[in-house]
Amino acid sequence: MSSIIRLLPDNIANQIAAGEVIQRPASVVKELLENAIDAGADKIHLVIRDGGRTLIQIVDNGKGMTEEDAHMCFERHATSKLRSSEDLFTLQTKGFRGEALASIAAIAHVELITKPAESELAYKIEIEGSELKTTGVTTSSNGTTFSVKNLFYNVPARRNFLKSDQIENGHISVEFERLALVHPEVEFNYSSNGTTLFTLKKSNLKKRISEVLGKNYEQRLVPIEALTDIVEITGFVVKPEFSKKKRGDQYLFVNDRFFKDNYLNHAVTSAFENLIADRAFPAYFIYLKVPTQSIDVNVHPTKTEIKFEEDRAIYQILKSTIKQALGKFHIAPSLDFSLNPEFEIPSFSQRNEAIQPVIDTNPNYNPFQSKVNSSRNTNTITRMSGFGRESDNKMAIDNFFELSKEELDQFPGVDLEIESNTTAAQVELFHTEINIQQHLFTGVHIILMHHELTIIHANRARQRVIYEQLMHTFMLQPIASQQLLFPIEKEVDKKELIIWESNKSSLERIGFNWTISEDQLNVFGIPTCVREVEALNCIDEIIIQLSQNELHPGEIAHTLINTLAFSASRTKINLFETEIRSELIHQLFQCKEHTFTPNGLKIITSLPTEELNARL
Repeated sequence: MSSIIRLLPDNIANQIAAGEVIQRPASVVKELLENAIDAGADKIHLVIRDGGRTLIQIVDNGKGMTEEDAHMCFERHATSKLRSSEDLFTLQTKGFRGEALASIAAIAHVELITKPAESELAYKIEIEGSELKTTGVTTSSNGTTFSVKNLFYNVPARRNFLKSDQIENGHISVEFERLALVHPEVEFNYSSNGTTLFTLKKSNLKKRISEVLGKNYEQRLVPIEALTDIVEITGFVVKPEFSKKKRGDQYLFVNDRFFKDNYLNHAVTSAFENLIADRAFPAYFIYLKVPTQSIDVNVHPTKTEIKFEEDRAIYQILKSTIKQALGKFHIAPSLDFSLNPEFEIPSFSQRNEAIQPVIDTNPNYNPFQSKVNSSRNTNTITRMSGFGRESDNKMAIDNFFELSKEELDQFPGVDLEIESNTTAAQVELFHTEINIQQHLFTGVHIILMHHELTIIHANRARQRVIYEQLMHTFMLQPIASQQLLFPIEKEVDKKELIIWESNKSSLERIGFNWTISEDQLNVFGIPTCVREVEALNCIDEIIIQLSQNELHPGEIAHTLINTLAFSASRTKINLFETEIRSELIHQLFQCKEHTFTPNGLKIITSLPTEELNARL
């Protein structure tokens, strides 16, 4: 029997490794930037073309490589970072596995030019798909230049799965920012398609943060610092009032390496408890220093997940450090223990007369009474109960639409009482409609249609109708814009500006007009369907949607118009205006899809009258 097990050729093994290490152009940028920093560079220039598909070039002034090292660096498991297994537990560098360059060379055209300071000439290598093409000498300044061209040229399936240039540039920017924020002592330059996006000079950490994320950050930062035997903590948290509705400005670093950790992120959010709004996220830039032997960074191919030996202790230290910093700068309420509570006597004025409290009772209240009679109609009693504040009403109604038919009888927000002698046929004859109290912000229409009790969520119905109308207009012509007397001024960071400008044509087509001054977006034209009071929320939501979701170009229009429709539907509806009510229901059923909103929320739910009658 012949042998069936054999060694893979190097080029295939490298492509398999590339599938784990190189997921997209941003992975190449991360690996090459880390190598440049490990090489001691203090000036790094990043050049991107076509989202990294066509070209990724990194030029550094590090110590360079000899001719022998230049050849060896493309071999699998070749590294200058490790000498023994003990080195894995005392890592001081970013890269160490020795697979990155071999993986990149397996799926791209790579050109390397490198020159150490002691050499007069630079050495040049060209590799295509792990195959050495040319070698030679050339002239160059000290350091190394990597040029990665035609990424995934021999892996068409992976290349076809790359997103748009805008999305890939966004991922590259994320990797660039993570390294720039942890190395303020390094000068960075980043350009894409000939446009310079970042020029970062050597500076301190606070200035680097404001240069990367926007000048407005400098006044928002609260320093944190703690020194213990377990961990050393430095960095900044952003003041609670500047928390955002989207994630993205949360940075954790350990020993100058970016990492993600939900456990420590919870420590930060817990420290901000009761200081920020619900569904808002605090921004922070936290740098941890721990003994290298107390962490394991070799748990994930991208090295962004790390195991801590003392994670529980670090959690408590981090949480208390942030709380102390917020209290120190009078951001969080703090107790003054220097005061003696025994001598804190409240002020008293003789002009103020004491008022005896009055207890108001209802002598007719009967807790055992199950029904309330009404003289408004002798045959049918309709009562809506369980409504109070607008926020409670909205929650009750929204929850109502998520219930199944079997769960409707347990819904606490709407209680319909019908006399036992009232049949389903009589209910259908009773004008076929029931209204909820007029003071509700979010209302529902309850109608009897085709022998079913049909409940329609008014605002969601409006969102669907407006979405259909706007999408129809968008396909034919630009959506009309209304000019504002006073522009809306919104502070944005550089990432948000890039996102907004990258979608310029689509945003202009839906009715937005704006100018940009430094780190501020000045919007002087908004879509006519959006009220001015809702415009700022609409802009915030657009930025959130465009930054958090990897959208295909065909999905951008849907996302933008859905956001407009949601903002336009946030209007009080008078449920007692028969014409408005009837027109809305008519328009809803004219839509191609009338049971769900564009983002998947239920608009209509039904209950057969037979089932309703059986319950009564």
